Amino acid sequence: MSAKAVTIAQQKGGAGKTTIAAQLAVTYARAGMRVGLLDIDPQGSLAAWYDIRKALVDDTGGGITFVQASGWRLSTELERLKRDVDLVLIDSPPHAETEVRIAVRAADLILVPMQPSPMDLWATGPTLEMARKEKSPALMVFNRTPSRGKLVDAVRRKIADAEVPVAASVLGNRVAFAASMMEGKGVLESNPRHTATKEIKALADEIAAKLGLG
Repeated sequence: MSAKAVTIAQQKGGAGKTTIAAQLAVTYARAGMRVGLLDIDPQGSLAAWYDIRKALVDDTGGGITFVQASGWRLSTELERLKRDVDLVLIDSPPHAETEVRIAVRAADLILVPMQPSPMDLWATGPTLEMARKEKSPALMVFNRTPSRGKLVDAVRRKIADAEVPVAASVLGNRVAFAASMMEGKGVLESNPRHTATKEIKALADEIAAKLGLG
């Protein structure tokens, strides 16, 4: 059976796509899944993290297969990767419509991270419109969320008007996520009892349920 694919997309830079891709990959791999990471962002941040992971954690990537691709190679590499894993997570660039459209079209779910701010909310428009045109289901997730304040509820109400599903799981604005990335790890590995670990596991479970993954 071909693997499921999740594209993490957001037109606004700095939304935390790469961090979420890496953290989800580690979480699923530690749960026993064969995970593929496909990096189509020319910035290469995910590749840098994976290089650290191979050097410091596990030279096989700890159950994570990593591939970089762009342009005409993207579809071919994605199909090849899907034959060898259970789940593919695609880290997309903020501004590269051709590559992002291919990744959105190929995905079983589009994960759209956003900080609870008006700027991020407005920036989701092009990504959500692309998902609609490609008939790909989207799920928005709050990332780098402050521990206090009513802004999340206000933004949730605005999103509800657009009839776009929002993940029940929320990722807080936690240093633990970035600290684990510096070590080539996920927070599940570096700090298994941290609140950040509970948050990423909850999001991973929510995504798995939507995809019908056991």
